[in-house]
Amino acid sequence: MSTESTTKTDAVISSSSIALSDVAAEKVSALLKQEGRDDLSLRVAVQPGGCSGLRYQLYFDDRNLEGDTVTEFGAAKVRVVTDKMSTPYLMGATIDFTDTIEKQGFTIDNPNAGGSCACGDSFN
Repeated sequence: MSTESTTKTDAVISSSSIALSDVAAEKVSALLKQEGRDDLSLRVAVQPGGCSGLRYQLYFDDRNLEGDTVTEFGAAKVRVVTDKMSTPYLMGATIDFTDTIEKQGFTIDNPNAGGSCACGDSFN
């Protein structure tokens, strides 16, 4: 995994906050090319909900909020953004992309999660 950090206005930079695998970075880059946008970042947030109490949200966002943590990955300079409330929950987490016959999509390996539900969509 390559982790190159760059500074953005009003953002906190921490290379240890979250990691993006090379496969996930390539997938995000491909999705952004499909959208025809180079101004979007992958925002990863933790929200209340799900059967275990907290759930992940991943979506493309063009906003820069005060206190955001921004990290860039790979040659394509894929930006991953976490808000100041979600960052502590995501410290050390790794986002990957799986594309197999059984499963396709982004996965999050989070060492901070005490447990998760069977659907893998929420944690505590």
